[in-house]
Amino acid sequence: MSDLPFGFGLPDRDPERRDQPGSNDPFGFGALFGAGGAGAGTPEELLGKMPLFAELQKLMTWSGGPVNWDLARQGAISTLATGTQPTSEAEKAAVTEALRLADLWLDQVTDLPSGVDRAVAWSRVEWVEQTLPAWTALIDPLAEKVVAAMTSALPQEAMAMAGPLAGIMGRMGGLMFGAQVGQAMGRLAGEVLTGTEVGLPLAPAGSGVLVPQNVAAFAEGLDRPADEVRLFLALREAASLRLFAHVPWLRQQLHDAVHAYARGITIDREAIERGLNDAMGSMGGGFDPSNPEAIQELLGSGLLEPEETPEQQMALRRLETLLALVEGWVDAVVAAAAGERLPGHGALAETMRRRRASGGPAEQTFATLVGLQLRPRRLRDAATVWGAMEQRYGAAERDRLWSHPDLLPTSDDLDEPLDFVARQGADDELRRLTAEADEPGGGDTGGGDTHPDSTDGDGETPTR
Repeated sequence: MSDLPFGFGLPDRDPERRDQPGSNDPFGFGALFGAGGAGAGTPEELLGKMPLFAELQKLMTWSGGPVNWDLARQGAISTLATGTQPTSEAEKAAVTEALRLADLWLDQVTDLPSGVDRAVAWSRVEWVEQTLPAWTALIDPLAEKVVAAMTSALPQEAMAMAGPLAGIMGRMGGLMFGAQVGQAMGRLAGEVLTGTEVGLPLAPAGSGVLVPQNVAAFAEGLDRPADEVRLFLALREAASLRLFAHVPWLRQQLHDAVHAYARGITIDREAIERGLNDAMGSMGGGFDPSNPEAIQELLGSGLLEPEETPEQQMALRRLETLLALVEGWVDAVVAAAAGERLPGHGALAETMRRRRASGGPAEQTFATLVGLQLRPRRLRDAATVWGAMEQRYGAAERDRLWSHPDLLPTSDDLDEPLDFVARQGADDELRRLTAEADEPGGGDTGGGDTHPDSTDGDGETPTR
């Protein structure tokens, strides 16, 4: 990603992307406060230079948490003001019908019941407003940890003034994160097609959501009828909601993986103190916390860049695997449901794969939240698991793997997806034999104990 909307992710370790704009500015401070940046200056100067911030200057007193969500909401809506269209009654009716038909088709290919209690057609602005609670639960712990890590990592000279400086950084953190999140939500609202496309259900529970304006834009140039495109997306939305509604631990596991990454965010204070002598040599080799230029240079220098820990790498691996398994299951189930009913399914599915590979909403979201680049190969491997499970053992056995987290393929399993599928058959046979042996008289063939070490009544090994 060359443009980090949330600004929480680590810098990209991929050498091919490392030099792109924003790739080494994980918290987004460089764009706002970095030397020579468009927003360089004190907070007051920033507010004066940017019309949106000038209108929302009162939000500088925000005390509702690590992200200024009032600013995020207003910023996102302001971004969409000239490009959003209200949803018509005809569009609402079409979405309702598409989700109803999608559920009928899905009933025939999975035992997981419907997760759609109501069908909703949202405008882009409605998407922003209705998904705010889900974003709050996901992002606040990340932002809180970032601000805490930055404050604790300040040099000793700054810690002497920790009271007022911590207040300033907390206030500015809320403002900057609010601006970053608002920018991200505005962009995503202009692209997202359904309520679950980012990889998590963002709508209120039971709401099947399509965004008709974005669906229409997506359909342009696909050479497929609009109702066919709408039904394809309704199938994906309805399939995702079945999974999240009836696998109760899934949503929490995804949130836990993001928050496990957040818990590991630390910044090396000693490294900062060593680097300050070089980075701020022009200021006499010391750090003056009362000097706005010193704070500005510190924020934009890269010294506050965290190091990724092994625990964080494990959290990212778990998150990537879960996201891939959800996406792969949806691909497999929709393919089974569409079958010969939807003539353009193959072309539409390929379009979605290309959309993900080029950085769709899900890829944008997790790349910028935690620096996770979802790999297309991992998504393909997950789809291979679910497709092969259905072909070999049936839909019920495929879906049984969602009954407990320990039954799901691991990241290592996805490296060899067909081996994982083959092992399920061996495990099922072992369970069958074990169950038979545990039954009363199980294993008794009428000829007594047939264990090689068993003996008859007089102590001699019976003839076999």
